[in-house]
Amino acid sequence: MPAEASVLTLVRGRGAQLRNLMRGLAAQTVPPRELVIAWMQPRPEPDLPDPGCPVRHLHVPGEALPLAAARNRAAGAARANQLIFLDVDCVPSPTLVAAYADAAATTDGLFLGEVFYLPPGAIAPGALDFADLDRTGRPHPAKPAIPGIGLRREPDPAELWGLSFALPARAWGAVGGMDEDFVGYGGEETDLALRLAAQGLPTFWCARARAYHQHHAVHVPPLQHFDSILANAGRFHARHGRWCMGYWLGQFRDAGLIAWDEAAPAIRPLRRPEAGEIAAALRPDALFS
Repeated sequence: MPAEASVLTLVRGRGAQLRNLMRGLAAQTVPPRELVIAWMQPRPEPDLPDPGCPVRHLHVPGEALPLAAARNRAAGAARANQLIFLDVDCVPSPTLVAAYADAAATTDGLFLGEVFYLPPGAIAPGALDFADLDRTGRPHPAKPAIPGIGLRREPDPAELWGLSFALPARAWGAVGGMDEDFVGYGGEETDLALRLAAQGLPTFWCARARAYHQHHAVHVPPLQHFDSILANAGRFHARHGRWCMGYWLGQFRDAGLIAWDEAAPAIRPLRRPEAGEIAAALRPDALFS
């Protein structure tokens, strides 16, 4: 039987990645009840594969990436009791849906799954080779080791990883979903995690919920999102009294773009990155931003 879980993903210009995500869903040991796709582009991609479950499509307009709004629309349309958010760049391992569903059946919580980052060309056209993805993928060096079985409590809800996480639909609704005043890139996921924790929802790392992040070039640091990162970091600090995205803010500071430290009450912009700096930050070979 399908799990009582809806898988939700957001798409803008990621047709090939979405098709691999859907092939991964088709290989699940326990399929989800549905896949909900929130399209942040005018039209859906054509010729999508069968993910082994019903598919529902939503259109979410917005020139800047409407990430919070798109997640809210997808969650509002979902019909299952559990929401599994999976980034379009991620291919689920065959046990991902079952692992999240099993966790929800025994524990009330926000569940985080492991993500392996793949090198370029790791996924060949055609069938997915999960054993090969396990061999070639690399865990993020900033993330803790994932438990081999079951769940492990995570004391810091800010570890929420937007690439792959799951939670009860009622918990999402209780906090009103994501704050749509976070516009563009950054901050909305950590804000959600802290609001969920304030409502008493614990955070756990979940075994067997591995996903594989399909490679794409990244900016190190993400200078192309400079303005939205600063605006969203400031909004987050005003609400929670602490900074998020400190790693990137530190990189901006070291590049002479801002004056900032962890104890500062505000960020003081010094200059915006130039086009040449943004271009030079693009790293086709880097796995992690």
